[in-house]
Amino acid sequence: MEHSELDPTADVEDRDYESALRPKRLAEFEGQPRVREQLGLVLDAARHRGTAPDHVLLSGPPGLGKTTLAMIIAAELGTGLRISSGPAIQHAGDLAAILSGLADGDVLFLDEIHRLSRPAEEMLYLAMEDFRVDVIVGKGPGATAIPIELPPFTLVGATTRAGLLPGPLRDRFGFTAQLDFYAVGDLTGIVAASAGKLGVPIDADAQGEIARRSRGTPRIANRLLRRVRDFAQVRGHARVDRGVSRAALELYEVDERGLDRLDRAVLDALCRLFDGGPVGLSTLALSVGEEVETVSEVAEPFLIREGMLVRTPRGRVATRAAYAHLGMTAPSTNPALFD
Repeated sequence: MEHSELDPTADVEDRDYESALRPKRLAEFEGQPRVREQLGLVLDAARHRGTAPDHVLLSGPPGLGKTTLAMIIAAELGTGLRISSGPAIQHAGDLAAILSGLADGDVLFLDEIHRLSRPAEEMLYLAMEDFRVDVIVGKGPGATAIPIELPPFTLVGATTRAGLLPGPLRDRFGFTAQLDFYAVGDLTGIVAASAGKLGVPIDADAQGEIARRSRGTPRIANRLLRRVRDFAQVRGHARVDRGVSRAALELYEVDERGLDRLDRAVLDALCRLFDGGPVGLSTLALSVGEEVETVSEVAEPFLIREGMLVRTPRGRVATRAAYAHLGMTAPSTNPALFD
């Protein structure tokens, strides 16, 4: 359920709503119980010592709460928060400007930290360990390194691809948290809390219906809740019950397993056009009229997690679960189908 690229206000609306729905304290954060407990210990210990906590690395798929946790860390510590991202820091000087503007105990949040440029990454090593950066003035033999002392700060790095982080950078984080997809029960609680903040009267059955179709992701759950709310308002429903939520989600082409139009198009092409595969990614993308990156990064991860698609050396292959979801009978004559 992505907004159309033709609507430039859609992303702004999403960001505004996400900000309003974010929990402000660790106790309000639904789901991720182990990460919550571990992070709480790190923050409590730092407060008792009166020092900045260790640097924190948060990894996991998009939409699971990495940015929210960074904001919660700053709120729990009562310090300032500075937000940037790896792609935005192209030069070491960009990072030096950010670091030199930090106050004592501040939290610096770097999203997509695995995409930092190499010069900025090397500068970050020294800043994380010694709270110091060396700024080079001049060029050639006359260049001079001017050391700048930094106040103690906490770096919170977020990444969707932890495997791309260089070892020296990963080892400098004192605490690493891996965020997992949420259980339906946790998502139901998130939908209930968000509905309360948005002033949406909603039944428990409707909350569960939205949660089950949210692909284990709070960001998607909140997005679907807003679409259900819009449907209820426009169609004149004073309260969102299960029937209203089901009708709304069917209108927005989100089925009972959380698959959207693109997911079903990929499965349909794989099963109907290519007899279950194997088929190459580029051919599959062409058959559904999408870019290769869209299919591989948006549709495939969820379909693989649901056990409906498999990546093999010979190409993509549909599973029996894919055929069952489409209401089709899996062929028994294709030996490669379930190999």
